[in-house]
Amino acid sequence: MRNLKCLWVGVCLAFGCGMAVAQSYPVQPIKLIQPFAPGAASEVALRIVAERLSAALKTTVLIENRPGAGSTLGADSVAKASPDGYTLLASYNSSIAPGPLMYAKIPYDPIKDFQHIALIGVYPQYLIVRSDHPAKSIQDFLATVKAKPGTVNYASAGVGTSGFLVAELLKQTLSLQMTHIPYKGPAQAITDLLGGRLDMVLTASATELVKAGKVRVLAVTSEKRVPMYPEIPTLEEIAPGVQAVSWVGISAPAQTPKAITARLEKEILAVLNTPDMQARLSEPALGLFPLTLGPDKFAEFIQKEMRVWAPVIKAGNIRVD
Repeated sequence: MRNLKCLWVGVCLAFGCGMAVAQSYPVQPIKLIQPFAPGAASEVALRIVAERLSAALKTTVLIENRPGAGSTLGADSVAKASPDGYTLLASYNSSIAPGPLMYAKIPYDPIKDFQHIALIGVYPQYLIVRSDHPAKSIQDFLATVKAKPGTVNYASAGVGTSGFLVAELLKQTLSLQMTHIPYKGPAQAITDLLGGRLDMVLTASATELVKAGKVRVLAVTSEKRVPMYPEIPTLEEIAPGVQAVSWVGISAPAQTPKAITARLEKEILAVLNTPDMQARLSEPALGLFPLTLGPDKFAEFIQKEMRVWAPVIKAGNIRVD
């Protein structure tokens, strides 16, 4: 009886402490680690979300860029951060799923070392070339690749990103030979494309470049054509089954108290689900398609991504040391 009483007291104390933590949190600024270099397409959306979240939580949510190792460097720093709710991760497919499947050894477990709080949205990649490139269509570009195997190069934001993966799937599907050049983010890749050092870039940051007449979009990687480029075909129209989207969410270290992650979940989803936020994130300049999911659905989404891409990674013998 005494043991039961002690257990009940312990449960009540834990519940009470959890409530107290949730009520007092946050008492200092929150860092949201962006594991890519400045210039990533998702960063503008993240800053909009951070600004609204700052108002909701009555503290400052700061974006901190920590690029490297295909976005796994930033993810690892959050996995090992103090689980107090003050260091969060802008989580991506490259750092959570399926990116980690490519690593022979990775310093964190993308499932066990995080609490995945909310998915913000998805965004397609655009296959772009310089505006003066001889290829006027995706068919022209693929014909060049087939005619000159191994000589055409392309860039993505890194191994494990959706741009890299959809290119790998395209190569497997059409038996193509292209050389991949990974970058830490899109900014330098675009500079090198415009400078003639790259033949093609897969990026989610194309709108302003297209408007300026600097690049031409040949294809989009989403399942369906996008409203802002209705004339641009999807890769799947050329090679059935070849599609991919990048995604971005918010995650916390695994041991973060449930009271804190529940508070974050509530505020993040409340911010994301307002009509004006949905409209803002859907603007063509951002390239984001809002897809708001809470923890359970987000976890299911991650597991599905792993199932879809594991065979592609295996077939391509893709490994990162």
